[in-house]
Amino acid sequence: MPFPAQDHGCPGWRGEMARRISEFDWSATGIGPTESWSRSLTATVQMLLASPVPLVLLWDKAGYMIYNDAYAVFAGGRHPYLLGCPVESGWPEVAEFNRHVMNTCLAGGTLSYRDKELVLLREGKPEDVWMDLYYSPVPDDSGAPAGVLAIVVETTSRVLTERWRHRAEAELQETNERLQLALNTGAVLGTWVVDMQSGKITGDERFARTFSFSVEEAAKGVEHDAARRMIHPDDQSLLERLNSDAARIGKQFRVEYRIRRADGEYRWVQANGQCEFDENGEPTRFPGVLIDIHERKIAEQSLRQLTETLEQRVTDAVAARALAEEQLRQAQKMEAIGSLTGGVAHDFNNVLQVINGNLQMMAADAGGHPATLRRLSAATDAVKRGAKLAAHLLAFARRQPLSPTVLNPRRLLAGMSEMLHRSLGETVRIETVLSDDLWHVQADRNQLENALLNLAINARDAMKADGTLTVRAANRVLDAAFCHDKPELTPGEYVVFSVTDTGAGMSPEVLEHVFEPFFTTKPDGHGTGLGLSMVFGFAKQSGGHTLIESEVGRGTTVSLFFPRCREPETAEAVDQTSAPVGGGETILVVEDDADVRLTAVEMLAQLGYKVLTASSGDAALEFFHSDVPIDLLFTDVVMPGKIKSVELARRAAAHVPAVPTLFTSGYTRDEIVHHGKLDAGITLLSKPYRRDDLARKVRSVLRTSGEAAARAASVGKMTDREIAACVPSVAYDPPGGETTAREVPQQQTGSPEATPPRSPAHVLLVEDDADSREALSSLLGALGLDCTSVASAEEALPLVPAQRYDILCTDLTLPGMSGDNLARAVLREQPDVRVLLVSGYGSNAPIGDSIPGARMLGKPLDIAQLRQELAGWLHPSEAAS
Repeated sequence: MPFPAQDHGCPGWRGEMARRISEFDWSATGIGPTESWSRSLTATVQMLLASPVPLVLLWDKAGYMIYNDAYAVFAGGRHPYLLGCPVESGWPEVAEFNRHVMNTCLAGGTLSYRDKELVLLREGKPEDVWMDLYYSPVPDDSGAPAGVLAIVVETTSRVLTERWRHRAEAELQETNERLQLALNTGAVLGTWVVDMQSGKITGDERFARTFSFSVEEAAKGVEHDAARRMIHPDDQSLLERLNSDAARIGKQFRVEYRIRRADGEYRWVQANGQCEFDENGEPTRFPGVLIDIHERKIAEQSLRQLTETLEQRVTDAVAARALAEEQLRQAQKMEAIGSLTGGVAHDFNNVLQVINGNLQMMAADAGGHPATLRRLSAATDAVKRGAKLAAHLLAFARRQPLSPTVLNPRRLLAGMSEMLHRSLGETVRIETVLSDDLWHVQADRNQLENALLNLAINARDAMKADGTLTVRAANRVLDAAFCHDKPELTPGEYVVFSVTDTGAGMSPEVLEHVFEPFFTTKPDGHGTGLGLSMVFGFAKQSGGHTLIESEVGRGTTVSLFFPRCREPETAEAVDQTSAPVGGGETILVVEDDADVRLTAVEMLAQLGYKVLTASSGDAALEFFHSDVPIDLLFTDVVMPGKIKSVELARRAAAHVPAVPTLFTSGYTRDEIVHHGKLDAGITLLSKPYRRDDLARKVRSVLRTSGEAAARAASVGKMTDREIAACVPSVAYDPPGGETTAREVPQQQTGSPEATPPRSPAHVLLVEDDADSREALSSLLGALGLDCTSVASAEEALPLVPAQRYDILCTDLTLPGMSGDNLARAVLREQPDVRVLLVSGYGSNAPIGDSIPGARMLGKPLDIAQLRQELAGWLHPSEAAS
């Protein structure tokens, strides 16, 4: 190897970059493996590694980058990605500049730049930087240019400092110029004469105003001490010394000092003068002039302060950047751990589901055999512990589906009192401190209780079951100063739950890791290390934050911050539904794991249902294309194949008759959970589930499906998050709120009834979301309309000259031209077209200038409202249905 990582006979070759260059797979680049490198290339790289100056070698026409440790520091977050990377790919924002460099130097030329200004991406944002750059060609063994050696020295700090200094000097020069102008225009603060025999000072009217004397006093002469009292105490000794020098040796008098004005403020002045002597050399008169220099002195002080604090500001900026980088690294680490733990929990829950399902079916077949039932009970308890472990992993990963409600903290903690006393034992004293008029919070009740219980149990263990546990809940208004070093928190109103113990506390080293999963200070077998990580993940998923304060020997306080909720408390609902059996309905089970699928089939069969199975969404879709009647779709969320679970559910809902969907998953990713909450209308059965849970969920979905069949269907902007369809479906009740329509302000009257009915009417549908476009197009077709659907205004406009349309139905927010501007363009071509504007912002979405005759409808669309808007074009039976 030509570049050993530790030593190659020259100290300059030691270092991190020597090791990286030696270990890099150069055979994947145009340079080739290091064993085949030319002597010229080898010598250049050796010289580069030995240099303390940032050097980078751009070799071959592509400019493959080889650089030293100093350049690695300059590269920042792009290191070590830049090693072996073509220069134009490594620095894409300055690719054209580097292309010019390569072309010039490979042709034998050289380039140099002094304080070259470039715009580079740093931390994802463009930033102006300045650099000294020197480029020279590097010959190969034949003497022809084969690469470019670049010296890169960033001068941004020096350039900015010089600019600041130049600005300050310019301001000072401008002040001096104003001072000179003021002198030339008579802006002098007065003239004075000291009688060296009597010591009295006489002056003109301006002198009198400056020293706050009356004009008469100044004309007659004021005592030296009277004038001295008006001078700032800090300046008096200097003034006296210069006065003495001027009177003793005739030295020119020039001094700057501050005079107290009538308002008590001090103002800077400059006194200039020269003592006069008689023929015997005795001082007789001392005339002088006062000049206003206040603005200049203020400017000088500002410049001096800038110079004195510049270094400190640079130090503070570097420290702030280091802190931000550390916070970013910590966030990335926690995110990576979260993704890993979420995936583990998913697979773990699938395993637990197989075990749990078989245990329950075995229990049903075991009869009354005591030993068998005891073993099955022990195994079931182990499954529950495993499910709890997986739930903690999902909580930390922020992947658990939450069911948030509006909670009253006082009522919540009162309900937990008995549970806390029972869990902590009699030796732990529990004190509850609640503020008056606690605000409401929005959170998952079970998860919040679980989080507080976890904190209480941790506190008990830290106190060795003997101490005082204090549970507090208080309202807090956080300001910007408090949130400055806590980027997860924003200023605002919060309810803070805190749990404080009198235990041993934790060292700073332990505090750095307390929220990481599986980290624990307890002995082996006494803790999973998931309690605090679960609390951390749950609070973050709920829009809150967790803070921990601890000191060795003084205990620990863990605080949970939840944003204030101004909605009324959610009434508690108790589900006393028993585990019902089926009535012979047919259920399609879609599950890619064969063991899980078999377990679900056996459970449902025991409950009295007919069961069909499919291993993927693609296979399940075949059942909907057949004549097989299906009453319920029971599908895993995470599925292989082209047809994903949400798409399969949407198609099931669009089937005639509609088929409702019940989802199941051990890890929902982002398909049906967004911002930590289940999407509106989604019914989810989390793995691992018990047979009774399955029975209740299935019966609930089937019952609700029957009730929903009589309701009007809703359609809206359909995404993976809103599994909605144009027919009723229990699993997809549309988001709450009544859909309304409003008339867009008109400049002239128009009536849709005036347009004669056409059969079939032609509709131009413009919607950029594919799912929503397909659903609404199907609905319009079902209503007997001829629908042409496109994804953008740019696709729609070429169709208008070739086809007469009766109705334009367009989303307001489109990727290119907006929906309202499209409507104006279509109306210019076809003035009689009926315009329906649809917006997810509701029926009051702004559109600028009004559109005559247009109607604005809010999403999700209500089918009754849509029929009303299209009544003039529908068959009477469709319009009335």
